[in-house]
Amino acid sequence: MALLVKAVTYPVATTWRNRGLIRTMVRRDILGRYRGSFAGVFWTVINPLLLMLTYFFVFGIVLRARFAGDTSRSGFALYFLAGMLPWLAFSEAAGRAPTVLIEHRNFIKKLVFAVETLPVNLVISGLVSEAFAIVLYCVFLVGSRGAAPWTVLWLPALIVPQILFTAGVAWFLSALGVFLRDLGQIIGFLLTLWFFLTPICYPETSLPKEFLPLFSLNPIFTLVRAYRAILLENRAPDFDSLWRFWAVAIAVFVLGHGWFYKLRKTFADII
Repeated sequence: MALLVKAVTYPVATTWRNRGLIRTMVRRDILGRYRGSFAGVFWTVINPLLLMLTYFFVFGIVLRARFAGDTSRSGFALYFLAGMLPWLAFSEAAGRAPTVLIEHRNFIKKLVFAVETLPVNLVISGLVSEAFAIVLYCVFLVGSRGAAPWTVLWLPALIVPQILFTAGVAWFLSALGVFLRDLGQIIGFLLTLWFFLTPICYPETSLPKEFLPLFSLNPIFTLVRAYRAILLENRAPDFDSLWRFWAVAIAVFVLGHGWFYKLRKTFADII
């Protein structure tokens, strides 16, 4: 039991202890990506917005996909964008994780540098983008429905396990990416497949009923359902699904950090 508690608390304590470094690295990452561009840091919002508009155009206007609860075009936009909110943050971190250690190889060779913070930086960067997107989404809600629901207060109960799950995946992929350099290309395909296996741009009712229990094992599917419940359906997320997602998130967090911690001693030699 003591070992399990340590496995959970150690990565949290390490992250908290290096919070200043993480804050500096995240700021540097966000500003550095768009340095010299006309829009600057606003690309943090513009990029995900353009991506969401592209998917909305393809599925909402061209293919005319609709959700059963609201068959209007604005209703589709609301349900679709609610599903995109957690996906954008997760996919940004997971997509960049396989190459983050290689990109920062100079830091890894410094014995005093906390290498495990590099994947965490990606998670926080994605969370910053999501925070802006949530604000814009709530403005959209107020404009189309007159108010944002009180159930939006459930957001922390979803974002915390989302962070844990994303961090665990990022730790796992970043460590594996040191040994498997092709992972950076492979993960793009896998994320695209994961996206289309998750009912984000189409209603879950379109899935074959016999496969629905299998699709429900997808943690992002659970997260998308929960976001739609609190933002659009004015109800709390399903408790049974929520606690299972928390359990999976904690397990992935612990295992991902354990995998990273075990391999970190070899990074400097390989990179």
